[in-house]
Amino acid sequence: MSDNALPLAGVKVVELSTFIAASTTGRFFANMGADVIKVESGKGDPERNGAVGEGISPDPLENTSFELENGNKRGLALNLKSEEGMKAFFKLFATADVFITNNRKQSLVKMGIDYDSLKEKFPKLVYGMVTGFGEYGPVKDVPGFDFTAFFSRGGYVNTMRQKDGDVFNMVPGLGDHNVGLNLAAGIMAALYKAKATGVGDKVECSLYETAVFNMSMNLCAVQYPEYGMHYPINNYESQNPCNTAFRTKDDKYIQVCFPQYNMFFERYITAIGRPDLINDKYFPQENLLKNGLTRDLYDQMCEAFKNLTADEAVERLTKADVPFSRCFSLEEIVDDEQAWANKCFYKFKFRNGNEKSLVEQPIRLGSIDDFDHRRAPDIGENTREILSEIGYADADIDAMLEKGEAYFIPKEVK
Repeated sequence: MSDNALPLAGVKVVELSTFIAASTTGRFFANMGADVIKVESGKGDPERNGAVGEGISPDPLENTSFELENGNKRGLALNLKSEEGMKAFFKLFATADVFITNNRKQSLVKMGIDYDSLKEKFPKLVYGMVTGFGEYGPVKDVPGFDFTAFFSRGGYVNTMRQKDGDVFNMVPGLGDHNVGLNLAAGIMAALYKAKATGVGDKVECSLYETAVFNMSMNLCAVQYPEYGMHYPINNYESQNPCNTAFRTKDDKYIQVCFPQYNMFFERYITAIGRPDLINDKYFPQENLLKNGLTRDLYDQMCEAFKNLTADEAVERLTKADVPFSRCFSLEEIVDDEQAWANKCFYKFKFRNGNEKSLVEQPIRLGSIDDFDHRRAPDIGENTREILSEIGYADADIDAMLEKGEAYFIPKEVK
């Protein structure tokens, strides 16, 4: 698709980011047609070197993680510790609509690129920032990643574990991707205002605030200690013990979910082969709770699923029209026909010749059949052309590259 046909064609975004969250925001704008300029140091975004910890190929030409967040962007590498590097950086803002960063507040202030320092010079600029724990409060300056600010302080660890069990395995990037798209939504609102009024705004989104919002239903519920069970709980302690995952005969899991116990119980319990449990001990739910039989019912359901393979359970529950899903592994999701039918993935060929399935951002526009999938830039790959666009002569660019005030560091392609 032509960039001019995309909804954000003509919007310029300057991105000073590392790792995942803010880079995800930049990828959203790049997908939608904006000119996103990713600014890096000569060492590049550390996400370029995360292969060992993320379980991906160590080949720098096949970095799936970096590609996911940084495709469709242009790359500019500057030495922001040099006077000329900062001068060029500020020239970018003169023609930019949006600035995206996840630099920590104290670093932004030191560099003179915090919101308060820029808003008078560039009044139309929309300033989007990702933080770990938010802009205020006692831990505002503490470094934050999704394992800490999102999963841990945000309540996931102590909510989603079993009461008698260890904590669950946290998944890298889950909180970051939430934050990245939340920030994109806020920037779009501010950009709409800026286009209408000529006045930009600051948009802030943190890992911690996002986790708190995601937990909002339960955070309301805990204020009523006299009602219900409160997390962490064991599966059998739930007021509706049907809403859990059950292990099948072939060691797979089936997750059942029907918030209205009385609506689904009879057809569900019949489907798993236990119609004898439809009696006034277990039904309606009021009787189940009054008789204190949630653990007993849970145990009997566990036994019922042990007599079914996953395929048998899927067939029966589908026929009964009960809300459920088999619990898929990550390996299964990569090949899931449901994912491919909804364009969750796209095939991407790396410069080393290998082809892998990469994940598309989960936002669709009816007018766009497929997004472009241009590869992520090398460090400073577009340095020369971008500096030329903001007024630098070729000789000046050559001098900056020679002095280490700007960089072009292409990957070697064999």
